[in-house]
This record gives sequence, C-alpha cells and structure tokens, in this order.
Amino acid sequence: MQMIAIVSSITLLLDQIIKIIVSTKMTLNTSITIIKDFFSITYVRNDGAAFSILGGKTLFLILVSLISLYLIYYFLIKDKKLKKLEKIIYGLLIGGLLGNLLDRILLGCVIDYLSFNILGYEAPIFNLADTCIVVSTCLLILFVGSDKVENKSIRK
Repeated sequence: MQMIAIVSSITLLLDQIIKIIVSTKMTLNTSITIIKDFFSITYVRNDGAAFSILGGKTLFLILVSLISLYLIYYFLIKDKKLKKLEKIIYGLLIGGLLGNLLDRILLGCVIDYLSFNILGYEAPIFNLADTCIVVSTCLLILFVGSDKVENKSIRK
C-alpha cells in the first residue's frame, strides 16, 4: 500500500505543479509551439470529461471520480497481494484520478495543456493526469489479461 501511496502522491504533485505553471504563465486559450505542426502547450479549461463529453456536469464527474476511487480500492487493491508493477500501475491510476478530481473540486473544471497535431488531425487537448489514467488502465488490461493467460497455461 505504501508504494501505491508514493506513486499516487508523486503523480498528483507533478500534475498539479504543471497545471499551476501553465495557468500562471500562460493566458487561457493560448499556445506555445514546441514542435512545429506537431506538438504545442495549449492552455484550456475543460468542464467535461474526455473529448469534452458531459460538459457542465462537474458534480456528476466528481461523484464518478470518488466512486471510481472507492471501487478501485475496495475491489482491486484492498486485501490483495499485489506485485510491484501492479502497485505502480494503481498508483498512476489513483494519482491521475486525484489530479483531475482536485481540479474539478477547486476550479469546477480541469486544466488541459498537451496539444498534438497528428497528420493534420488536431487531437483533443489533455494533461498528465489524463495520460496516467489512460496508460495505467491499458496496462491493467494487459496485465490482467496476461495474468489469466499464465493461469490457464499453468492448469494444463
């Protein structure tokens, strides 16, 4: 549990530091080009979830985050003997959820800033917390999937 808390805390801290820097050094809806025609830091505020769905439903999104955190703890972490990789993955997931939850509680929206243009497609702008949530969720799916494959091969 200690490893999960450390990874979560570091993730949350980094997420909030970056958001503070972006929101204090940039003007809302402005961009700084990092790699021409590919990557920019663009300061926006999103009062919805991914792709701005559920815009304006801040209280609902706060409740979903709190319920998700509870379910992750109760069903996936509590009383489980987790491998080191699982602890890191859960730490990233929890830290990402807490980063966006804190924004929603304090600001009523989430600060986003990572903007990519991929072959002319402007991807939705996102942040470190979003990245941690998506990457950890994908890793959990892969990890759990590979764990089941290992268990099946052992039984044979």
